[in-house]
Amino acid sequence: MKTPNGSGTSPTRREFLGSAAALAAALALPRSAPAAGKPNSVFGGVRIGCITYSYRSMANTADETLQALLAGGLSEVELMGGPIQQFAGIPGGGGKKGKDAPAPAKPTDAQREEQLAKCRELRKIYNDAGINIHIHKMGFGSSSNEDIEFSFLVAKALGCIGVSLERSEDMARKLAPFAEKHKIWVAFHNHTNNYPVMDKPDPILEIGPYIGFNFDIGHYVAGSKGLSPIPVIEKYHDRMVSLHLKDRTAEGGNLPWGQGTTPIKEVLHLIRKEKWTFPADIELEYKIPEGSNAVAEVAKCVQFCKAALA
Repeated sequence: MKTPNGSGTSPTRREFLGSAAALAAALALPRSAPAAGKPNSVFGGVRIGCITYSYRSMANTADETLQALLAGGLSEVELMGGPIQQFAGIPGGGGKKGKDAPAPAKPTDAQREEQLAKCRELRKIYNDAGINIHIHKMGFGSSSNEDIEFSFLVAKALGCIGVSLERSEDMARKLAPFAEKHKIWVAFHNHTNNYPVMDKPDPILEIGPYIGFNFDIGHYVAGSKGLSPIPVIEKYHDRMVSLHLKDRTAEGGNLPWGQGTTPIKEVLHLIRKEKWTFPADIELEYKIPEGSNAVAEVAKCVQFCKAALA
């Protein structure tokens, strides 16, 4: 089957699993999950996952990403757009870019149906391997109504509870009707300068009932010059779609876990105590030590969470 962007054929399920096994052997990915059985990264009732941006240095396709997640023993994931688009043949996952790149042709209804069918197939492959895709971060194409609708349909096909993107009130107003229609959350991600408001109700939440946060606790610590993210989580827990976990300092440093001042353990303990069900996703952003790789470092972060919740 020719993909809409002319990039060749989309892999079948058999080809996907075969190439994934070959890639695992070739990359010699370290496994912290048991060789038999499915991964389980729910510790003490807390759902520990990973945003696949963490693997950007070595795993970008859907099959590479699957093997990376299995190597870390992860059963939850926020899946970036690249692996989804590569597998489903959705334009934008790669290829020629820049001012000379031709504008992609508008997909036909039949092509969209094929792409959604491939997304359902991708969901089954991941679910059969023991991994739940709780959020996708694929984006919204041109942000036309057609592209926005399609992105929400992709979320439903993948089994997601939400879609994530960078914080924007303009996008919140545009996406809110689609989110309410599909009962799919829009999870806005903060950086160091646009985190949730604390001295009054956050205005972005008033835009729609399915507008929420993908709250990055490390960025909050750095941006607030050392404030604890725990009061933010307590205030907005019912609008927390997911968290991003990383260890930063008030001075802005991004460090291996346990070396910064972000209260990761305390946040995990709070989630367990309150029995909140939103996932907490590892985002690997510290410098990878020489001799290691992204998969090994994410696995260390998984073990950090497991030990914290033991």
